[in-house]
Amino acid sequence: MDAKVTLKFDRFVIEEAKEYAASQGLSLSRLVELLLQKVIATGQHQNIEHIPIEDWVSMVAEGPATYTTKPLGKKQKAAYYKRHK
Repeated sequence: MDAKVTLKFDRFVIEEAKEYAASQGLSLSRLVELLLQKVIATGQHQNIEHIPIEDWVSMVAEGPATYTTKPLGKKQKAAYYKRHK
């Protein structure tokens, strides 16, 4: 189940991260999710300085993210088009 979260970053960091994510065929959200999964999954770092960045880059560089979506029903389509007139 997906959920939204609001994060605050330095503008320069956001711009650079967006460019990097795009170069990898990822959205910024997917990039952040992958990085957080990596940190949580390893559980071996006592603090942020001990997390090797090259591991993150290697993991992200494995290929583009795959997104699956469900087709919208008639009611959902109608509601979408009504909101975006």
